[in-house]
Amino acid sequence: MTTEASVRVDVLGPLRLTVDGAAVDVRGTKRRAVLALLALAEGRTVTVERFADALWPTDLPESARQALHSHVFRLRSQLGAAAGRLETGPAGYRLALGREELDLAEARGLLATGRGLAGSDPEGALAALERAHALWRGPALADLLEVPPLQAAAEACAELHREVTDALVESGLAAGRGQQVLEVATASVAEDGLREPAVLLLVRALAATGRAAEALQVAREFRTRLADETGLDPSPALGELERSVAGGAAGPGAAPTTRGERAPRPATRLLGRDAELGALHRLLAAERLVTVVGPGGIGKTRLALEVALGTENATVLHLASVTDGSAVPHALAAALGLDVVRGDVLTACCTLLGDRSGLLVVDNCEHLLPAVGAMVDQVLTDCPHVAVLATSREPLGLPGEYVSRLAPLPLPHQDDRLTAVPSVAVFLERARRARPQAPVAPDELPLVADVVRRLDGMPLAIELAAGRLSSLSVAELRARLDRSLDLLGSPRPGAESRHRTLRATVDWSYQLLDEDERRLFRHLAVFPDGLALDDAERLAAEVAPSLDPGAPLARLVDASMVEAELGSPTRYRMLETLRAFGLDRLEDAGELTDAEERLVSWAVDLAARVGAGLAGEDEPEADALLRREMANLRAVWRLAMRRDLLEEAAAIVVALFDAVGYRDLVELRDWAEELAARDLSSLERPSLVLGVAAEAAYHRGDLDRAEGLARDGLERARDGADTWACQLPWSVVALARGEHEEVVERALAGARATGVAREALGVAALAKAYLGDLDGARVLQAQGEQHARSLSMRSWSAYVAGEIASLAGQHAEAEAHYERAADLARRAGASFLVGIAVVGLVAGRGRTGRTREALLGYRDVVDYFARTGNWTHLWTTLRNLAALLRSLGDEPAAAALETAADAAPDAPAVDGRRAATTPARPAPDRAEVLEIARSGIRRHLEVTVSRG
Repeated sequence: MTTEASVRVDVLGPLRLTVDGAAVDVRGTKRRAVLALLALAEGRTVTVERFADALWPTDLPESARQALHSHVFRLRSQLGAAAGRLETGPAGYRLALGREELDLAEARGLLATGRGLAGSDPEGALAALERAHALWRGPALADLLEVPPLQAAAEACAELHREVTDALVESGLAAGRGQQVLEVATASVAEDGLREPAVLLLVRALAATGRAAEALQVAREFRTRLADETGLDPSPALGELERSVAGGAAGPGAAPTTRGERAPRPATRLLGRDAELGALHRLLAAERLVTVVGPGGIGKTRLALEVALGTENATVLHLASVTDGSAVPHALAAALGLDVVRGDVLTACCTLLGDRSGLLVVDNCEHLLPAVGAMVDQVLTDCPHVAVLATSREPLGLPGEYVSRLAPLPLPHQDDRLTAVPSVAVFLERARRARPQAPVAPDELPLVADVVRRLDGMPLAIELAAGRLSSLSVAELRARLDRSLDLLGSPRPGAESRHRTLRATVDWSYQLLDEDERRLFRHLAVFPDGLALDDAERLAAEVAPSLDPGAPLARLVDASMVEAELGSPTRYRMLETLRAFGLDRLEDAGELTDAEERLVSWAVDLAARVGAGLAGEDEPEADALLRREMANLRAVWRLAMRRDLLEEAAAIVVALFDAVGYRDLVELRDWAEELAARDLSSLERPSLVLGVAAEAAYHRGDLDRAEGLARDGLERARDGADTWACQLPWSVVALARGEHEEVVERALAGARATGVAREALGVAALAKAYLGDLDGARVLQAQGEQHARSLSMRSWSAYVAGEIASLAGQHAEAEAHYERAADLARRAGASFLVGIAVVGLVAGRGRTGRTREALLGYRDVVDYFARTGNWTHLWTTLRNLAALLRSLGDEPAAAALETAADAAPDAPAVDGRRAATTPARPAPDRAEVLEIARSGIRRHLEVTVSRG
């Protein structure tokens, strides 16, 4: 077994490609730009359109697509043994790179490592940041700056370089190695002499190495340069640092920074919020009132305290324990250390604040909004040099307020290095405090990742969960997360803080809502994936009919109980912790049954809308709607099965017939067969359910089961119009068996029953063509095309035309039809039709000597049919692939594929005959078949690359 070649792409300097340790010379600006765009996508697909916009921004030539294909082809050739890393997909191209195979990704990872170690291991942080800093070989992508997206990427790399440089100097100072980082600090200021953070670090580095006079000279020169070139003054931090240097407080061995005395230092480090922290500092430099908004437990207070720690003259006002609005000015006076014995308290506070610049942090405002709003408004008016940072579950509602919504901590994805993911890092850091004698083991990290995902990345929930490791193992904790609101209570009974449990934190926000808002919140909780704007407004109108539907929704968003995800359309979602609370409250209010019935009714209506859309001109929109709502439909399905709501379940399944047949939503097929196994005697139209289940069984490759369901459905049809749903799947079963006369009979009977041609005429046309009656096939295909309204039906008609042309030996015409069928199907989201069209297309390309294109097509379509479990069509694909492999001299692989197809009960007929079930040689199993096919494709692709 061969090991895949290693690949390395370096962009932090002139573009460089290395394969298996050897440098590869990629020539030509456009080809180098293609490589750079693929690398910077970091494993994501780069669309053809994005390539075109980048390579030809002003004048797109007609040959652009072919030129791009040529560049990709040459790149694959230059990748050599690693050619498989450059993958072709339906929308574009993808270069598979690991984290250590792109210098930019490596630099970001080392920066995160250095920052993570800064508080606990300064030497380790310094080592990581030195490695990151050494990755730059010069200006990023300096040879490709004429390509607009790469110019933007180069600027981002330059910003990252500045971050790495600053962090490196900071870590060197923290580790007592000022001399070691002095040269880096000096070079950073030489590069941009107006960048104050770099100047401050250089001043500190010079002072730390005993060169106080030079440090003060650098500071003075910066003041002069800044005033001359910008007319601005430096921040107060420079003056404070100058005073420290002059007084000897910043000399060798001194503490690295000076903090304001009024900002309390939290007991734990802030993890995973570097971007938010930097953003708030930048905002406060430009805005006078910033309110950090988010649900309880998301970390607003902790973030605000960290901002205060990094700000000169910061005052923190905590309002969590203040219950009376009239007490707010007195609380501010206490925070300022001001004893007011006469006159207006707030006026006295403003007098004290008014003659100095600084920051006022007002924490936990949501329960005292009118009083806090009045106080903040007066502070902003009377104290022109003071900025206010507020934390609240909803905005203060003041003019000029900048609202910053705080999101949960980033969650781990499949390919992430788990310990570097902020939500996991917070869990591990808190777990070490709860159980220092038994830290989390490496093999428990996937369990931790699942825990933080199920807790939505909520810092409070994560901290509480990690605290439970004092009495539970990680596996035990994960198994009990379905009771998260109760499990994550304070392990110390009697704790007074309202933040001691997750339930109390959520309940605090819930009680601030009025009854209509609470009712809407409860009823939204039954939708696991939220609702789009129109549906959410309909729900609001039903549960709170006395209000404008938009008003309670807006209030829930403002109160951070519901998230508004802006888009087309806007969607309203709840974090899982909030949804669990809402479901509890729904049951307590005796409204659960009513809410679930409304949920099921919504799903039935949605399925009807989707079904109508899939059958008409709005098919792409209907496909997108269906895929967007699958999580909600999944919950409805389980609910309907649990409560025996068979009529509603039938309405959903029958409406989604086209989705069952033509899309890769395999679970819809499972639903149809699951419902068909129930007692359907109570249903009004059981034959429709059995017909959909027959279609599902056909796609699963169980032809006998599909015929049995269709036959049963025809016998139980109560209306002749319902028989189409059974005739149609029976006709394609007969087509797979090579029973072409019956195909024509069944398909035409289905067309007559429904009154709409649908795909039935096309099925009959295929059977006519396979019988040799090409003229009759063309007549039926043309009739079907006249009635094709949706993109998928037009795709199906084009596919049938391609099959007829192929049988007639008209290969160029057939290819055009297949390409049109695949294009229409992709636009419709009808992945099954894409698959069968591509099979016809690549089979023709293989016959006409376009071997590489055929192999690439087979690679994709084999994976598609294997992924969806459609072995009936996969066997046809593998037989065609076998013919191509045989033409390339690969007889063993071709024979093995054909032997397996001959032995498969779900393989379609060959030349009108069913496949034999007793092959002359032992047949490989299905896993072996796929490996034979895939390895054969890879092997011959490598040959075509070497020849190319």
